Amino acid sequence: MALEAAIILPALVLFVALVLVLARDALAQQAIGGAASQGARAASLERSSAAARESAESVAGSALRDAGVLCAQQSVTVDASGLRAPLGTPSSVSVTVTCVVSHDVNLPGFSRQQRWSETRTSPVDTYRGR
Repeated sequence: MALEAAIILPALVLFVALVLVLARDALAQQAIGGAASQGARAASLERSSAAARESAESVAGSALRDAGVLCAQQSVTVDASGLRAPLGTPSSVSVTVTCVVSHDVNLPGFSRQQRWSETRTSPVDTYRGR
């Protein structure tokens, strides 16, 4: 009985740790995608490129904090060229959120830090004054 426990217990612990690491990666990637979506929507509501960048950075940062994702490094890139499109022309704003997530559980074969980058796009109202 002790021999069986000595063989099975470490394998079980490693399996649980693997599930934890993979679950945290999936949740972090989902939260980063959500932050990019929220940032893109906020940027598409602004009237200037500078205001769009500021709004997207603020909203994306808040969304990551609310989701509990702690980024060792974080960047928000905004393509607000759609805000300069003439009235009546369909356009959009894109936001890319990049985050380096550190894990508190470390397994052999898995890096302690994982870099995730998600890009989302939001349409700009075609007939709104710019």
